[in-house]
Amino acid sequence: MRWADATSAEIGEVLRNMGAALLPVGATEQHGPHLGCGTDFVIAEELCAAVSAATGVPMLPVLPYGCSLGHSRQWPGTISLLPETLMDLVEQIVDWAHSAGVLRVFIVNAHVTNAAPLRCAVERLRARHNDLMLAIVNTATMTTRVRDAFCADAEDWHANEAETSLMQAISSALVRPELFSMADDPDRTTSSVFIHPVNRTSRNGVTGRPSISTLERGQILFDWMIEDLTDIVRRGLVEAPPLDVPYNPVNSRPSTL
Repeated sequence: MRWADATSAEIGEVLRNMGAALLPVGATEQHGPHLGCGTDFVIAEELCAAVSAATGVPMLPVLPYGCSLGHSRQWPGTISLLPETLMDLVEQIVDWAHSAGVLRVFIVNAHVTNAAPLRCAVERLRARHNDLMLAIVNTATMTTRVRDAFCADAEDWHANEAETSLMQAISSALVRPELFSMADDPDRTTSSVFIHPVNRTSRNGVTGRPSISTLERGQILFDWMIEDLTDIVRRGLVEAPPLDVPYNPVNSRPSTL
């Protein structure tokens, strides 16, 4: 169920029965010479749509922008938010979703450097809403088999074999196969102490080997991601906090007057 396609009454009915939502978060940024700049948000959106269909959990509209400052201005196409802007956006979205009856939020993140601002947003949301549970699922590291696939050709991967294979399977319009052979670029960060921006680690915005990508490998990886995220969401729908203790016990104490 796509939140944007449903009426207010339909959303209200689903939330009365489920009380949960998926929030896909991606980015708009350069993905080398061979992939479209919407790669990250397309992965987040398509994955959440498939998991929503499998679980019945409604999917909020995708956030197509993320924190992509590390990609620099070297290549056209990147549109980055500041970390605090992404934090504020996610908080405001979740605040309004919570007021509609969402008590469990699965933030599904398909861009690596969104992770820190998303975690900060979760900290602030948990401090405001005692009845709200939030999860951040980073699509490329959600399980061991998925992480191994993403990192097979580079630890500091970007627009690599895994992403290129995925896009062939789920959104071929964003793929330029005739440019695969010129897109490979090695991981130059394996012994780095510092975290360098992409303009200082890659000659073309790629880290990895898109030339070895295939549609078949992309379909296998996408099927794993659907299966693994579906399992995470189903477990989250029935999870209870280990201890039922209020966040702010001062407000829960009986009056001594």
